[in-house]
Amino acid sequence: MNRRNLLLGGGAAGLGVVGAGWAGLHDLSSMTAYDAAAAAARIPLGGNPALGELVRFATLAPNGHNTQPWRFRLGTNRIDVLPDFSRRTPVVDPDDHHLFVSLGCATENLVLAAAASGHRGEAVFAPEDGGTIGFAFRPGPPVDDPLFWAIPKRQSTRGRYDGRSLPTAELRDLAVAAAVPGVELILMTERRDRAIVRDMIIDGNSRQMADPAFVRELKQWLRYNPHAALRTRDGLFSAASGNPALPSWAGPALFDRFVTARSENDRYARQLDSSAGVAIFLGAKADPDHWVRVGRACQRFALRATALGIKCAFVNQPVEVAGLRPELAALIGAPGMRPDLVLRFGRGPALPYALRRPVAAVLAA
Repeated sequence: MNRRNLLLGGGAAGLGVVGAGWAGLHDLSSMTAYDAAAAAARIPLGGNPALGELVRFATLAPNGHNTQPWRFRLGTNRIDVLPDFSRRTPVVDPDDHHLFVSLGCATENLVLAAAASGHRGEAVFAPEDGGTIGFAFRPGPPVDDPLFWAIPKRQSTRGRYDGRSLPTAELRDLAVAAAVPGVELILMTERRDRAIVRDMIIDGNSRQMADPAFVRELKQWLRYNPHAALRTRDGLFSAASGNPALPSWAGPALFDRFVTARSENDRYARQLDSSAGVAIFLGAKADPDHWVRVGRACQRFALRATALGIKCAFVNQPVEVAGLRPELAALIGAPGMRPDLVLRFGRGPALPYALRRPVAAVLAA
């Protein structure tokens, strides 16, 4: 789930000028179309929505590299959430941990949207069906839940926050919202603890950026300008990380030249230091069922944060780099366990929303 904070212009003023000039001359219409597509994906649900509209809201969930590794099977009073292994990221996520977490996030959106529309039910993980999550529902009174209203507004905001602490009452609200059986949430707000996690993130980022396979996989999902993002409607769009648009032919070369472990580490350090805290999610077991539960808990946390005007972003290097997991587990008092997600949070400005593929593209036969 690590949405990379790519430094496409941060430390190199010349790169920023190139990007800004190209966007200004050639890409304003594409950016307008991009904004329109992002807004269309987030149109509020109408009364008595079709099942496809519930799927649209489900796809607004966070997911690693914005690969959108899910499919949805529609039935009578039923929607199944299926893994799409063709969109897995085997280098950063070799055991499909992030993939199943992403399915959990989408499932939580689906359940909330269905309940708001008068469809009540439980989502059940079915390992015997290839890791499918079955959601059967029945008619019931619509549920007016603030988490539902936050779905189209939530984003992974990969910028700097304002550095202010959150009130105790808000931290309590976040913890209550994220309460899911089989998942533990650890909130770290003390500067000393956050600094330790920051150093783990920097260590993990350095190891990842030194791995050619990791960098190759990451670059496959980069979208350097709105035209490229509109063509695929997936991947990591530069502007969604606060960076300039670049022509597709120049982006990879400029990435190789300017995106270094040092430049990214500097940015991560500034971002962590500007955050109000770090949330760490831990499943009771290291299996797909609990990874789905972690995703649901994390999404509830992020939606409650959104409703409170709080931004979030994943910084998952300490759980993606296997050698760092024991150190993180020891820090949170869970030796021998596998931490699942690391999320920083705080208040800050919004960035452009990421795109999603159309519903028709994610429906299973």
